[in-house]
Amino acid sequence: MTSPASSFDPAQLAAAVRRGERPALAQALNLLDDRREGSRRQAADFLRQLEAGQPGDSGHLIGMTGPPGAGKSSLTAALITVWRQRGLRVGVLAVDPSSPISGGALLGDRLRMKTSADDDGVFIRSLACRGEFGGLSAEVWPMSLVMLAASDLVIIETVGVGQREIDISRMCDTTCFVAQPGSGDSVQFLKAGILEVPHVLVVNKEDMGAVARRTLSELGTALGRAHTDGNWEVPVLSASATAGTGVEALADTLALHGKALRDSKCLHERRRQYRAQWLLKRLQEEFGSHGIKRLGGEPDLLRQLAEQNLSLFEQHEALRQRLLGAAAGDSNSTINF
Repeated sequence: MTSPASSFDPAQLAAAVRRGERPALAQALNLLDDRREGSRRQAADFLRQLEAGQPGDSGHLIGMTGPPGAGKSSLTAALITVWRQRGLRVGVLAVDPSSPISGGALLGDRLRMKTSADDDGVFIRSLACRGEFGGLSAEVWPMSLVMLAASDLVIIETVGVGQREIDISRMCDTTCFVAQPGSGDSVQFLKAGILEVPHVLVVNKEDMGAVARRTLSELGTALGRAHTDGNWEVPVLSASATAGTGVEALADTLALHGKALRDSKCLHERRRQYRAQWLLKRLQEEFGSHGIKRLGGEPDLLRQLAEQNLSLFEQHEALRQRLLGAAAGDSNSTINF
């Protein structure tokens, strides 16, 4: 539970999160997951304090995507072991399927990640996808900002919903696609164009032998190596989370892409685009295409959102109030920023 309003201090909570204190991190994530009006105001105050004291390009945000059963959770757990051996702090947002009864996360991913509960350098949070297409829920982006403030590396593991699962590429610095040998999914994903999304592709379960090598060969041949968003050639790797092989090479490759982003000085700008995409999607869900048109249309709105310096929730609420006010006035004119 979050602290009562009388004792809530957003500056202290933000400072504790930046120090990597686990109770503060849990409190902050619970606050962002609480949709009550009072908690939303507290969350806005907290995010303002957190973003004010945090560089826009800190940490490395990695997305793990791929079909169900490919071994994303097992591979993430193996990567965590490697990163902890290297002295890196790791945060994980594991987006699970929603329970049809409670609507909450089924917690399958956290159960499969056998990391030590006593390791203060690892923090895993499961949350439900809540039925959203794209494999991610609305809370993932603001929660990732909190995780980045407390960790060197943050993994977002998607629910694995299939061909629609491309939202991860609009949120993470590095997207890693995990393929499963011999399942036929590789061809389907090639048809869907989703293999244009990842910066790194890894065939898990290489211990399956010939079938894994065949999948690796097929993907290596079919994939266009030059990535669409910059000077990066997409590597096709092989690993086995069970046997522990290829995991260090995968960790090295992910780090190499993160370094390439920092060397190009584009990471801060990319993250401003991520937040703009998040805001656009939230406004579209509530107000539809008409609301976006009232704000000047999608291209202009994305540009203006990327340029503004308000904190995330403040920016969202300011735009909501403008649209609600315009609706109350029954005006059809464009709303100026």
